[in-house]
Amino acid sequence: MDYGFVRVAAAVPELKVANCDFNAGEIIKAVRTADSQGAQFVVFPELSVTSYTCGDLFLQTTLQKGALSSLEVIISETSSLECVIILGMPLTLDSRLYNCAVIIKNGSILGVVPKCYIPNYSEFYEARWFSSGMDRPPETIDMLGKTVPFGIDILFEAVNMDGLCFGMEICEDLWVPIPPSSNQALNGATLLFNLSASNDIVGKHEYREELIKLQSAKCSAAYVYVSSGPNESTTDLVFGGHSLICEYGSVLAQSERFSFDKKMIMSDIDIQRLVNERFKNSAFKHKTNNTVFRKIPFYVKEQKDDKLLRLIDPHPFVPSDPNARNKRCEEIFNIQTSGLGKRLRHTGLNKCVIGISGGLDSTLALLVIVKTYDKLGLDRKNIHAVTMPGFGTSSNTLGNSLELMRLMNVTSHRIDIKEACLKHFEDIGHDPLNYDVTYENVQARERTQILMDMANKIGGLVIGTGDLSELALGWATYNGDHMSMYAVNSGVPKTLVKYLVQWCADYLFDNDTRNVLLSVLDTPISPELLPTDKEGCIQQKTEDIVGPYELHDFYLYHMVRYGAEPDKVYKLAERAFEGKYDKATIKKWLETFLKRFFSQQFKRSCLPDGPKVGSISLSPRGDWRMPSDADVGIWLKRLSEL
Repeated sequence: MDYGFVRVAAAVPELKVANCDFNAGEIIKAVRTADSQGAQFVVFPELSVTSYTCGDLFLQTTLQKGALSSLEVIISETSSLECVIILGMPLTLDSRLYNCAVIIKNGSILGVVPKCYIPNYSEFYEARWFSSGMDRPPETIDMLGKTVPFGIDILFEAVNMDGLCFGMEICEDLWVPIPPSSNQALNGATLLFNLSASNDIVGKHEYREELIKLQSAKCSAAYVYVSSGPNESTTDLVFGGHSLICEYGSVLAQSERFSFDKKMIMSDIDIQRLVNERFKNSAFKHKTNNTVFRKIPFYVKEQKDDKLLRLIDPHPFVPSDPNARNKRCEEIFNIQTSGLGKRLRHTGLNKCVIGISGGLDSTLALLVIVKTYDKLGLDRKNIHAVTMPGFGTSSNTLGNSLELMRLMNVTSHRIDIKEACLKHFEDIGHDPLNYDVTYENVQARERTQILMDMANKIGGLVIGTGDLSELALGWATYNGDHMSMYAVNSGVPKTLVKYLVQWCADYLFDNDTRNVLLSVLDTPISPELLPTDKEGCIQQKTEDIVGPYELHDFYLYHMVRYGAEPDKVYKLAERAFEGKYDKATIKKWLETFLKRFFSQQFKRSCLPDGPKVGSISLSPRGDWRMPSDADVGIWLKRLSEL
């Protein structure tokens, strides 16, 4: 698998202080292991050839020559391997000693990057031995008989993979106000490596993790960090071997600390995702003028492993951890209530109207309205909730809607729409036994007309109930349930709606209300526009018609959020839903998603206002501007070529 993924490894091998021969042997073993597992990059800790804790031994010519000799062995022994090797060692130049990262590929040194910021405080004393790479050393050096690029102005750019460019920094470089990696990212580096020797004290590893996550997010990059392990000298310090692989603020892999065994973590980085993120970020539209970088070309080895070494979350909108999910639901609910609260205060209106079907979306919208009124100190009786049974309304959903309105202590209305719809069928000459789109949309528009007219009558706002997933699929009747005066659910995907309702049941309401909400959660998703069966149960189930919402939300997330191409979305879905959906099912509903997403843009082009709550919004005034007559042809072609 390629699809813009590259495999990186961070290795903390066994080590003996100042024993370059031993350390070189362990580095070679780790490189071979990483290469055999498909790693395209393997990075080692700071000064990994000598060890970090050599102290004044760094000034000994014996150690300096030993490091060079061991480097030569490493290069020779790994020359047949195709992965990029990044290791740390001291290097003398013009009577100065530099703490360097050496980048090796196929038996050649691609370049050498010295450390910029030399710590000389608290437990660190590096200025005693090392000079800063900012001291303007020469751009090239003679190393093992060859001319090699040298400096802090070097980036390495893959010639056979779009968007893959990597940069280097060493330990303290990350901890300063403006790390070198920030400039590297602004100049094209999507992959950042840090060779580190960060000792462990109480609480430091949490701060270090947050620092690395934040830098990867700020730089819209992947950040691979590897630090010295407990085999370093413990004369005064202890090193835990903390290693992290982060991508755009998320941890993909993290090592166990304080293990004397050699450790290696590995993960696959999505370079395409990072490049797409930068397309949308205006900070990356202009290169920084601080540094003019030299780009060193290299070939990244082909990845032949078809299995990804990273989790592909089948429900990207829904945190898997219950605590994180509860926090997410609370945050979204607060955004929704604050958005509606502002709209009510701005208009000076204290009344609103909402249609209640007994389904998930209208239930969530009602709960949002109720809590908004409580927050503003408004009388809930000014909430006019209307249930409008039609030809497909089941006894269960009708009962739930009536009970929910009663428990919420709102002003409730029951208006049967069947007679009005039959009269409309007669007026337009439509056979009421023809259950086509006209049959369905007449009901949806009749309901919207009632809500709008009632809002005019009482002087209030119609609150919309449609969610983000329905907007993506166009699963709404144009100028029917598609329209409102403020749409509180328009930023919430369907897979998250049920968790929001569950969260409300668990944390905001009493047991009677909770029981009704649990019944709503157990109800199949349906517009209830086609007649029920003989037992009065729902026959028309949305997911039987347009496909599972969990698949559509997955497609929406990867295509809109990260611009993934159809074949990549398919492969990711295949991995995420392995064992649940077969390949044909995934492809079938992806084709449906693409066709509907393109053909239904005209509905999104005239959406009512509503709050953005997450990273994806389809508002034509905000995140998504798409022509209504765009052609889906090349997207379907990519899918058909699988």
